Amino acid sequence: MTVCAIDTTNTAPFTLAADGAYAARLAGDGEALYAERWTLAGPEPYAVPLPLAQPEEADSEVLPLADGRVLIHRRVAERHAFALLYPTGAAAGPRTGELQLGGVEQQDGVRVRLLPPSPDGRGAFALAAGDGGTTLWQVAGAAFGPQRVAEVPGRCSGGVWLDRTGRLLALDRELDGTTKAVAVDLERGGEVSPLLQIAEDSEDRLLLADPDSGLLLIRSDAPGEPRLGWGVLGSSLPVRFPECLRHLDAAPFAVQPGQALMPETCGVALRLGPSGEGGIGLWRPADRHVFRLGAPRGWLGTGLWSTQGRLHLPYATSEVPCGVVGLGIPPAPPPPVRLDPVPPSAPRPVPLQQAPLSRA
Repeated sequence: MTVCAIDTTNTAPFTLAADGAYAARLAGDGEALYAERWTLAGPEPYAVPLPLAQPEEADSEVLPLADGRVLIHRRVAERHAFALLYPTGAAAGPRTGELQLGGVEQQDGVRVRLLPPSPDGRGAFALAAGDGGTTLWQVAGAAFGPQRVAEVPGRCSGGVWLDRTGRLLALDRELDGTTKAVAVDLERGGEVSPLLQIAEDSEDRLLLADPDSGLLLIRSDAPGEPRLGWGVLGSSLPVRFPECLRHLDAAPFAVQPGQALMPETCGVALRLGPSGEGGIGLWRPADRHVFRLGAPRGWLGTGLWSTQGRLHLPYATSEVPCGVVGLGIPPAPPPPVRLDPVPPSAPRPVPLQQAPLSRA
């Protein structure tokens, strides 16, 4: 597959399931939109359209579950409604089944959106953020419709899972005029604890996390300007802001898994430019440079690392409506020798409080 400049016509969000077996997006032309599920676990990727009698609105959200069903979030009248879509066989041809899950009342000034897929692949969560506080809802996998699972003071955004069980969720919380990432423990009734406190008045947001290595990708203005940086969950290592990332207009979208206790060797994929027009950057914390690559035509703006070190990028064109291309990253240098002991595993994250700033 030839890798070339990105075609930015594919603007609808494309969401990968936690294990990468499925993906979902809104497909179609103009106002004739419908949910589409991609199956990625087999030898060849293929897409299954999930249309209903009425087209979907452009602001609907879709999210794939591990069992192949697709959760859809719609705004219906004064409610945020949630349903599961799935393909069904019928004598007249394939049909789309729909299971209504209930809804959440719409409130002025409150934005409701889906969070990234839960690591267990079964549940799904939505964030209802307002000036007075933020409510975390479980909208799929609960016994009786949407279930309120946590109340967090302040307006929250972001949403990054910190473990593989779906217990710890990181949110970027705006409180008293400052935004800092916090951890929400869903097994302790939504207990909130600090996660990023690089400087007292800095804006510290968590962009991505890898549960295997503990690698955290961070955006903070603690160095004096907004910078991309990295840290390690539960470690005394400082937050670092590499010079090679300083002037990049970049957003991380995938981290290589399986690098247990070796965050420096994790491959990180970066979307370059506001919408990926600049292609893809490949970087490791141990490196002092970014490998720049063109993106496949029709790239859908995201991807998934395999444990073997391949980055799989989904794309859709008129010739190939459902495709995936794989890219590699050069071998990692030997990991540096640690001077501090690896911390024991803990049920809650250890805050990176007042971490010294490093520009390495």
